[in-house]
Amino acid sequence: MKKIFLLALAASVLSCKAPVKEETPAPETTSVALPYTATYSSQTNQDVSDSDLLTVLDSYKAWESGDMKVLRSTFGDSITFNGWDGTYYSGLTEGLLDKWSTSRDSLSSVRIEMAAWVKVHSIDKNADFVNVWYKEIDTYKTGKVDSADWHDINMVKNGKIAWYSQYKRPFKAK
Repeated sequence: MKKIFLLALAASVLSCKAPVKEETPAPETTSVALPYTATYSSQTNQDVSDSDLLTVLDSYKAWESGDMKVLRSTFGDSITFNGWDGTYYSGLTEGLLDKWSTSRDSLSSVRIEMAAWVKVHSIDKNADFVNVWYKEIDTYKTGKVDSADWHDINMVKNGKIAWYSQYKRPFKAK
């Protein structure tokens, strides 16, 4: 009887498993020789918060509606901006918004058709980005309509956009 009890006790102890700790998977590596090495980072995942995604998308909705106050709330105190036309700005956000306000005031309407977005976390740089692809249709107060496809990269720090870079592909006149 003692042997059966000891065997049952040993079997029950051995059948108990310690909780399995889930580990973050290591960044994917490639087994092929790539012709380039990324100068910024190639170690990424999508571990960016939905609240950061919301901040970025809110910035586009504010631009579309012309609400510069809400747009301002999506940016940090300072920002670095790389414009599609080669313009560069790095400084207090108010300075950039002054320039943008003039541009937005020339428009009677803006329509944004958001095609896609992707959240990208740079593991080795510990930086969060939201990349967006969209079509923007601008109607000027003069009646002129201008449309283009855009791709923007938004870097988010502490819940606010801190760096912004944009790329434009204008539609060809028909």
